[in-house]
Amino acid sequence: MSLFFSLLFIVATLVLVIGLARKIFQYARTPAPLKIPTMPAPINQAGVVMRLFREVVFFESLFKSTKWTWLFGWMFHLGLLLVLLRHLRYFMDPVWLPIQLIQPFGKYAGFAMVIGLAGLLVRRIFVDRVRYISSPSDYLWLVILIVIGFSGLMMSFVVHTDVVMVKSFFVGLLGFDFGTLPLDLPLMVHLLLVALLMLLFPFSKLLHVPGLFFSPSRNQVDNPREKRHIAPWAKAMEDQQS
Repeated sequence: MSLFFSLLFIVATLVLVIGLARKIFQYARTPAPLKIPTMPAPINQAGVVMRLFREVVFFESLFKSTKWTWLFGWMFHLGLLLVLLRHLRYFMDPVWLPIQLIQPFGKYAGFAMVIGLAGLLVRRIFVDRVRYISSPSDYLWLVILIVIGFSGLMMSFVVHTDVVMVKSFFVGLLGFDFGTLPLDLPLMVHLLLVALLMLLFPFSKLLHVPGLFFSPSRNQVDNPREKRHIAPWAKAMEDQQS
């Protein structure tokens, strides 16, 4: 079983890294032939940076749209960030001081993560206009993330697993030294679903994470009167004709 998880996480990491790099490269090369920033839009590059900062950190446009969705979405993403930072201790030895300080917050952030996900799932089920545009994969991703969070909370507060052995396994895996995992059911479920998430992430709607930075409606300056906007491919054709 330990060998299976070792190979699974090696493959999942390769798929995640290569798949994300490929998608980001594709986003970066996709032309934006029109000026389509969502109004009110910034009129200089510094304003674009601040707009993206507010969008990434505070979910500004979602807050203006619907407060309940913003609340549950922000709870989930903030909880997920703290949980991920807390999990860095399993991949480093010694553990950096900032990661040590965040441990108590990351432990209880799992509750915020699961509550936020549950709220988003209830929204998809009971809000008519959201349910109408939801596909089966939308529900599946929420369920997978909820089970990942719930199984993690189970290991923290109910059925404790041997975290020293888990850390030894993953630190060794970084050097391709296959170790042994404790055979606890919550841990097996947790790791299996995390690996599944890593494998499917580059091909799912979850790619809104890097995609936000390449969205023309968010990353463009509102200066069509001051400067003519022309996509690189169109400029190349124009140069050839001239």
